[in-house]
Amino acid sequence: MLATSGLYFGGWAPTIIIVLVGVLAMAFVASRLLGVRRSVGATMLSGLFGWLAGLALSLVIADSQRNHSAGFTRNLWIFSLIFTMSSAVWMELLAKPGTLARAQGGLTTIPRPLRSMRRRLRRTSRYIEITRIAVRNGFGPWIGTDSHPDAHDGGGRRAPSAHRVRHVLEECGGMFVKLGQVMSTRSDLLPPNVVAELSDLQDRVSEEDPEEVRRLVESELEGRVDDVFARFDWQPVAAASIAQAYRATLPNGDPVIVKVQRPGVAELVGRDVEVLESLAAAVERRTPWGAEYHVAELASEFTDGLRAELDFHIEARNATDIRANLAPTDRVRIPKVYDELTTQKILVMEWMDGVSVRQADRVDGRQLDRRQLADDLLRCSMRQMLIDGHFHADPHPGNVMVLTDGTVGLIDFGATGRLAPVEQEAVRDMMIAVQQRDSAMLLEAIFSVATVRRGVDDQALERSLSRFIGRHLGPGMQPSAAMFNELLQLFFAYGINLPPEFSTFFRALVTLEGTLTTLSPGYQTIDAAQQVATEWTRERMQPDTLQELARQEVISLLPMLRRLPRHVDRIATSVERGTLKARISLLSDAHDVETLTRFLNRGVLAFLGGIVGIVSVVLLTNHEGPLLTGTTTLFQFFGYFGLFCATVLILRVLVAVIRDGLN
Repeated sequence: MLATSGLYFGGWAPTIIIVLVGVLAMAFVASRLLGVRRSVGATMLSGLFGWLAGLALSLVIADSQRNHSAGFTRNLWIFSLIFTMSSAVWMELLAKPGTLARAQGGLTTIPRPLRSMRRRLRRTSRYIEITRIAVRNGFGPWIGTDSHPDAHDGGGRRAPSAHRVRHVLEECGGMFVKLGQVMSTRSDLLPPNVVAELSDLQDRVSEEDPEEVRRLVESELEGRVDDVFARFDWQPVAAASIAQAYRATLPNGDPVIVKVQRPGVAELVGRDVEVLESLAAAVERRTPWGAEYHVAELASEFTDGLRAELDFHIEARNATDIRANLAPTDRVRIPKVYDELTTQKILVMEWMDGVSVRQADRVDGRQLDRRQLADDLLRCSMRQMLIDGHFHADPHPGNVMVLTDGTVGLIDFGATGRLAPVEQEAVRDMMIAVQQRDSAMLLEAIFSVATVRRGVDDQALERSLSRFIGRHLGPGMQPSAAMFNELLQLFFAYGINLPPEFSTFFRALVTLEGTLTTLSPGYQTIDAAQQVATEWTRERMQPDTLQELARQEVISLLPMLRRLPRHVDRIATSVERGTLKARISLLSDAHDVETLTRFLNRGVLAFLGGIVGIVSVVLLTNHEGPLLTGTTTLFQFFGYFGLFCATVLILRVLVAVIRDGLN
């Protein structure tokens, strides 16, 4: 048969090539006929599979006929198109659910295979390096591999997990050190011993070559450094993984700080971000705790913030916005931004003379009232959070300064948070509820902004809240910011999701508490915050303020009050005429829609499997038509193929039902 086919292959070659081109074009039409949008690669692959299957079947039929060329072109077209659509369906069945649907963006950019290959190789090499470090330190099971730990302490014993976590992050370097520093503020997710270890992480980065920094600055500012600045000190005053900071003086004599992004850091961040997201996805997929804590979502939150830090325009806008909201009575300073000298990689800000709160010994030498400094910082931060709605999200001791004039300074606005008015109101109500030990009020404040993923037993939740209040707010107990992290875990356990801004707020509050206690040991952050909130609430309850609030409420209700008589009249008329109707929104819950969709999909698969199986059996009983082999006809071939497809469809339904535990 193959020899006979080979004799005619040369004559059919032009037809085969034309059909191949046509089938690849028709593959796009087939995708539309199937009602899906597919990428170029998936479409061409299904077209190629369909053409190969159609070509093989056409050759077999031609070889079994006396006139080998009779109907060959027709058969090739028909079978290729049928198998193209069939292969498209089988690709969806064989692929992991959802993977092809997420890859249907099509060809949106010009392919650069060499650049893409180099980027992929660098990412793969980094992934392997990090995996080896994790396995060597005993964390192989976290990423689904066998582990042979050799991390030990000085006595030959296996080092504690917290110590090994810090060691892994330090070995990985780059953005993973920054990840550890960020996670050290997440006491809502990590145990205290891990938080303590991660708090000791420091950027171990070398200084950049001054000439490379000069070239970057001059390229960004489009001018020579000596022309833009009267003086520029090339010895950095601070060096981190993303940028370095230098002192300089403008021609008008203003002292400034120049923050310069490290040359090439964007590419390194992009590489580490992709690796981190891949590792987080693997951990969430392969470990129960990863799925419980939504590790991939946490990693995405971190990487989004990291990408934003690469654009200094964002930090400049944040600093300018928060600075504009400062009240005249605030004893907190925020540096001025020189917008005309700020680019995506260069940030020029006012120099503030002082020492960071981290240098507590130098603060002591200034004979300042530490309690008053802590009060000033807390009041300003609370105003940002609960009134302005735009706040510094990372007020750790290194970002808070005690200035020479006795005031507090805030720096580094790469990470900020925003609270909408309704969220600010919810936070204020939560703080009042905590102060009054009122679990019902606390629950009401949460429900005003939360998203409930499933049905919640209100009574059980309120009992849990009462126990929470008893543990943390009993007589003689001092509340702390960290207890809000436990509160977030409690709500998460009940299927209640708070807005991401709340996580940022509570994380900032915990970080602020650490800074305040560093600045003034023994400082009671929550008590002081409640006093500030009570003071503001009392101001809002003054007669003049109450009158203004009442007037605003009446104004907001006027449109509804004007429409109310008309609506009442319509309802009364409908009742009188007997035409009053009520509309019920079915399947308004996403979970119900998902359940019904899954049920219908399985029903359709089972029904199609049964129909295809019946038709296939009928085809198997048909002994007419062209022969494919000595005893098998074309109709019987399709009968066998259809019976195989029907078996697969029905077995998929059975497996899905058994996995649901409904058998």
